[in-house]
Amino acid sequence: MAALVWLLIPFVAAVGAAIWGSWAARDRTMGDIAELNGYARFRDAMEKAPSGSDVGSDVA
Repeated sequence: MAALVWLLIPFVAAVGAAIWGSWAARDRTMGDIAELNGYARFRDAMEKAPSGSDVGSDVA
C-alpha cells in the first residue's frame, strides 16, 4: 500500500504539470489587440499634443 502512495506523488505532479502547461499555452491574442489599439490611440494623441517649445514665449 505504501508503494502505491509513492507512485501517486509523481502522478499528481504530472497532472499538475499538464494543467499548468495547458494554461500557459492558452491563446491570448484577444488582449494583444486591445493593447495595440490603445497604443495607436496614444501615438495619435502624442502627435496632436503641442511640442512645448512655444510655452512661455509671450512672457517679456
